[in-house]
Amino acid sequence: MSDTVLCPKCSSEFTYPSDNMMVCSQCFYEWNPEEAASEAANEGKILDSNGNELQDGDSVVVIKDLPVKGAPKPVKAGTKVKNIRLRPGSDHNIDCKIDGFGAMALKSEFVKKA
Repeated sequence: MSDTVLCPKCSSEFTYPSDNMMVCSQCFYEWNPEEAASEAANEGKILDSNGNELQDGDSVVVIKDLPVKGAPKPVKAGTKVKNIRLRPGSDHNIDCKIDGFGAMALKSEFVKKA
């Protein structure tokens, strides 16, 4: 077995260590293997704006005014949203119902866990 580390950018096997980084000799991409391992562990998790992991049924608070297409007013910052449903792999990865607006999808980067 070899200890070959593949480049995350071009998948080349021709990589070498340099200080605490790894370097690809094909595309010259540099990365920290420890950070890559932690990112792989967080893959598939949906995080709020503060980095807290969200779960189905959580309550969240909107952190900035969000314009709503077709509505005369935006969703205001500080609006609490209860009982969210997560949609991994989607751009707007939270499904919810907001009083006065109805069902909508939000991006997790614009909410924080309540």
